Amino acid sequence: MKGILGRKIGMTQVFGEDGTVIPVTVIQAGPCVVLQKKAVETDGYAAVQVGYGDQKQSRATKAEQGHAAKANTAAKRYVREFRGVSLDDYEVGQEIGADVFSAGDVVDVIGKSKGKGYSGPVKKHNQSRGPMAHGSKYHRGVGSLGSIAANRVFKGQGMAGRMGGERRTVQNLEVVRVDAEKNLLLIKGSVPGPKNSFVTVRSAVKVQPS
Repeated sequence: MKGILGRKIGMTQVFGEDGTVIPVTVIQAGPCVVLQKKAVETDGYAAVQVGYGDQKQSRATKAEQGHAAKANTAAKRYVREFRGVSLDDYEVGQEIGADVFSAGDVVDVIGKSKGKGYSGPVKKHNQSRGPMAHGSKYHRGVGSLGSIAANRVFKGQGMAGRMGGERRTVQNLEVVRVDAEKNLLLIKGSVPGPKNSFVTVRSAVKVQPS
């Protein structure tokens, strides 16, 4: 298992060796710093804690500053853990760059989806609309809320509300190119989130057989 944190720059396209156009997402991957190594004996599980993006000192708590100081770095804005890694391959304070991945690797990208604001049930839950005739009086309403006998709305009922802004994972994406000097990853396809949002790139956990 390999992983790195970064920021989504945007989308572009590159040409393959056979001349085909490949849509890619550009990710500024790293440099990241190893903040902590967690072992089964002390923490109950094995993981490596990684941070990306320096946080302003005025916005970081004393606990965050002290935690980062153990790795001789500044407090980080984006901190995540990677499990299933070999702890012997990492040291606290070690810097991780985009070169941990190479072209052809299959990865999962985790991010927070774009916020859509307050949305109705037709847009949010793909519900069907009612008749659009003038006398209908029911066009894009929420529809039936369930059994009348229960005298309540069942948990999980699809209704209007805030849409988007949720953790999403896109699996089995291919790394097309790696620019180690600029710490850039070019990943085929789209990934969750708006531009400049933080993302996590890790080795795919459900690799499809070729």
